[in-house]
Amino acid sequence: MQDASLIFDYVIIGGGTAGCLLANRLSADASKRVLMIEAGRKDDYHWIHIPVGYLHCIGNPRTDWLYSTEPDAGLNGRSLRYPRGKTLGGSSSINGMIYMRGQARDYDQWAQLTGDDDWRWDRSLPHFKLHEDHYKGADALHGARGTAPALMQDKTNPYQQTLRHRGSGGEWRIEKQRLRWDILDAFAEAAQQAGIPATTDFNRGNNEGVGYFEVNQKNGWRWNTAKAFLRPTCFARPNFELWTNAQVCKLVIKRQTDGSQRCTGVEVWTGQEKVVALATRDSAGKAGEVIVCAGSIGSPQILQLSGIGPGALLQQHGIAVVQDVPGVGANLQDHLQIRSVYKVQGDKKWGLSLNTMADSLWGKARIGLEYAFKRTGPMSMAPSQLGAFTRSAPDQPYPNIEYHVQPLSLEAFGEPLHSFNAFTASVCNLNPTSRGSVHIQSPRFEDAPAIAPNYLSTAQDRQVAADSLRVTRRIVGQPALAKYRPEEFKPGVQFQTDEELARLAGDIATTIFHPVGTTKMGRADDPMAVVDSHLRVRGVTGLRVVDAGVMPLITSGNTNSPTLMIAEKAAQWIQAGV
Repeated sequence: MQDASLIFDYVIIGGGTAGCLLANRLSADASKRVLMIEAGRKDDYHWIHIPVGYLHCIGNPRTDWLYSTEPDAGLNGRSLRYPRGKTLGGSSSINGMIYMRGQARDYDQWAQLTGDDDWRWDRSLPHFKLHEDHYKGADALHGARGTAPALMQDKTNPYQQTLRHRGSGGEWRIEKQRLRWDILDAFAEAAQQAGIPATTDFNRGNNEGVGYFEVNQKNGWRWNTAKAFLRPTCFARPNFELWTNAQVCKLVIKRQTDGSQRCTGVEVWTGQEKVVALATRDSAGKAGEVIVCAGSIGSPQILQLSGIGPGALLQQHGIAVVQDVPGVGANLQDHLQIRSVYKVQGDKKWGLSLNTMADSLWGKARIGLEYAFKRTGPMSMAPSQLGAFTRSAPDQPYPNIEYHVQPLSLEAFGEPLHSFNAFTASVCNLNPTSRGSVHIQSPRFEDAPAIAPNYLSTAQDRQVAADSLRVTRRIVGQPALAKYRPEEFKPGVQFQTDEELARLAGDIATTIFHPVGTTKMGRADDPMAVVDSHLRVRGVTGLRVVDAGVMPLITSGNTNSPTLMIAEKAAQWIQAGV
């Protein structure tokens, strides 16, 4: 007989961005027993909470899965480090903290691709606002604590009952950055001189413009989804259970009497033994749900290990095919950023860029003291501070490139800062046409999958790469930056042709950590769709995927907050049983 303590209504795989919100919403019903399984540890590592601590979290087995990509032809044979959060809060505990929704057209395209108008921008915006706590307060585009979004005001909506426990307002804190730099202000002015308008809000549906990013922080501390949605709410609920340091081996899938397949639970390695947690609560066999929230890398891996995926791949590794779903692990999309570095000069050496601010013990001490007493300065900074969205060429119909501008430079992530003053203007193609894959390499859950992004594998992506480097040069050549005498250090002015710039992009570009699409949603007649528009896995009942992997197309910006919106919608559907 199954241990009753291992039977739940909902089993959530992954305590990351989507998983934390789902745990909060689903456990609000005291009659439902909810289990969340996280492969990593609790988020009690101090560097998670200090904004600049991402430098100590990425590449650290305490908080990172330590993935790497396969050697990539588009990157001239290079392999990239591929960080993914392995701790409570998931990647929200190690990411750049940038609050970015993307563009309205992204969601309107999702609606077209899925045949479900519920994904349109105007129907997705309320689900962004529902959990938003914006420092400026609530308005037509933003939510905040002390206000009641429309979904909470609708007494006929069953989801209103779920949200009543937390009063009004949202949990996901958004604040302005607690620093500024003269060199970044000058870059923003130069961008305006180059025709990019100034903006104070990238999240209005059209993010064209230049300005400082808003960040998921609270009073100078990182605000991850574990803080926002688990503490103290879920931890105080007797119907909520959390397992950390517990890795899912595979899903438990049973054939029903009518011949259909149903996911009834998960097999979990606790570090000492394998146990099975079931998602079917009572002795009458009341059906529950398993919700896979392991991210764009972890979710397709779990599905494939469980026999759901491309049949030939599964058979290659000796895994019985439960459901041949060729799209599992396909359609990988990511934002590839091309880092241009410019040396700069100025009258005052200290403070011109972080390179020289942090090049001495005294400089580091000043930075540390400012954060200790004010929660401001470089230790409060997100990896990127200034942003810009524009077109790579005049014939582009909408902003298709994004800049992350930083008052620092280094050879590669994790390397020391340069000894000279400099800034970095990284630019990425928001809508890449290249597609990659995530495929298991063995039937062992302990083995990392093969991640092959196939960057710059299309002529269109290579052209955007070359054009975007020219846009960077055009901005830097404006009068606003002239007093700093910027000198192109990378890639170098000797590279001018499309072919040279595209090849150089392959040499210097790196991921901006936005993998999506590997369990994409789509119409019933789309052979590569893994889930339907309500995120239910094709051919297996009782199973959903809720994370960035379900995006059919990548959003035009950072992907963390769109994942929360997806989870907010999913919570509604799960509770309604649709």
